[in-house]
Formats: sequence, C-alpha cells, structure tokens
Amino acid sequence: MQFLVYILVYPLIWLISILPFRLLYAFSDFLYIVIYKMVGYRKKVVQDNLRLVFPEKSKKEINDITDKFYHHFCDMMLEAVKSLTISEKTMNQRFTFKNIELINDLGKQNRSIVLMCAHYGSWEWIFIMQKHIAHKGYAIYSKLGNKYFDALVKRIRAKYNSTLITTKEAIPTLIRAKHDGELTINGFASDQSPMVHKAFHWSEFMGIKVPIHTGAEMLAKRLDMSVVFFKVKRLKRGYYETTFEVLAENPNDYPNYEITDMFTEKVEQQIREAPQYYLWTHRRWKHRDKVPAEFQGK
Repeated sequence: MQFLVYILVYPLIWLISILPFRLLYAFSDFLYIVIYKMVGYRKKVVQDNLRLVFPEKSKKEINDITDKFYHHFCDMMLEAVKSLTISEKTMNQRFTFKNIELINDLGKQNRSIVLMCAHYGSWEWIFIMQKHIAHKGYAIYSKLGNKYFDALVKRIRAKYNSTLITTKEAIPTLIRAKHDGELTINGFASDQSPMVHKAFHWSEFMGIKVPIHTGAEMLAKRLDMSVVFFKVKRLKRGYYETTFEVLAENPNDYPNYEITDMFTEKVEQQIREAPQYYLWTHRRWKHRDKVPAEFQGK
C-alpha cells in the first residue's frame, strides 16, 4: 500500500517541483485559499497560540498575522517540494549565508558543531550550507511513516553531503564519527514540545512556562561540540538569509540548561520581530498547565 501511494503521488510532486518559481508561487496562492480560506487547516490552533502569546494584540492584528502565516506556510511547503529538482546554483542564490566564515573558523579549530534552530522562516534549504563548509552534515529528524517517501527525503539531503538520522540513531552515530575523527555539524530544531514525562527542564517561552527540549545541549556537552544558533531572515518571497551566532564554543563551561535558555531567548527575539514566519500550527504550549511542583515559581 505504501508503494502504491508513492507511485501515485510522486509524479505529482515531481511535476510541481519543476514549475518555474512564478508558477510555483501562483500555485501557492491557490493553495492558501484552499488550506486557509476553505478548509481552515488548524486555524483554531494557530489563532489560539497567537492569542496566548500576544495577549496585548487586537483581534485585527491576530487575524493579520494569521493571514500572513498561511501565505508563508504554503510557500514553505512548495519550496520543500522544489528541493527535489532545484539546481545548486538557484539554491545558492535564494538561500544565502551572511557569516559562513564563523562555521569555517570553528572547523579550522577542529570543532564539531551542534546547530540549533527553530521552526521559523525556512529550514528546507539550509542543507546547501554543506557546499560551503568542510563539516559532514547530520540532521535529527522524525522518520516518515511511508518508507518510500522517507528514502526520497534522505536522497535529497544526500545530494548536499547531509545525512538524516533519528533521535535513537544520533548518539551512536555521532560517537562513531567522533571516534573516526570526522568533523560534523548536527542540526536540531529544538523549539518543539517534548513529552512531559521526558522533560528535564521547564522554562518560559514567549512568557509561558513549558517543557523545553534539552537534547541538543546535552549532546554538545557529552561530545564536546560547539553550539551555534542559526537565524533565518526572509528577505522577500523565496529568498532567505541565514546568520550564525555562537552560543557556546566550549559547552561544558556552562551550567546545565543555560545554553538551552539562551537558544529559547534567541527564538523569542526572532518571533517578535516577524511572528508570521513561525510555525504556529504546532501545539507548542499544550503542556503549560502541567508544570511539575519542583519547577513552579522558578
């Protein structure tokens, strides 16, 4: 059944991916009408999240952010599809790096890197970075339910010297890489909500106390990797610029969770600058009423 779905859907994905950008974004505008105006996909979740974190904003302001978010959301989905056939030259033109030398300087110091990011702006084209650095790229991801589409996504990333690994694969894979002397850069989208019973740290995110993922910081400390935050800025439709910032060159010099809190603060700043580019469809604050007693008041 999985293969049948794949062979039926893949040709459509491929046809969309070869559309010129002008037509791709015209299709995105149509998709926006269907997903937002007609179906209302997760509209209540999006607006509940926005009202929760921006209580000072009027209904008109919330609606305006919602509208802009869905436009960007549709663009981002189709940009992900475009990854299938986009050329390296075009990707380099559309996803640029303001200070890639920061990554290369760490490489010259033989430092592997934990690269922390949020579900903000666009992260689909970040893997073109591998064409500009010496590090081998790994990205932590959740395996897709359809094994054929999962393999397709892995093949797309592999074109740019990036390898997708699951959370369970991360530690043994990166321990082996360190043992072999491999210089690695390892991407973590660390702004999602962990399961309450697996949360080691609760902190305020957008003014609300929630469980926070600490896996990136703990891995950096265990394998002595520098921690770098990357901030994506949307310049205009289909064009993005990334800026890197070192959070901790030597992570074991920092108390537990301080690096994670620094990351959370950076994400907040990013969201407040232009909230429409954050992924509001996730129930990020769903555990806010489950704060354990030991974390209350801290």
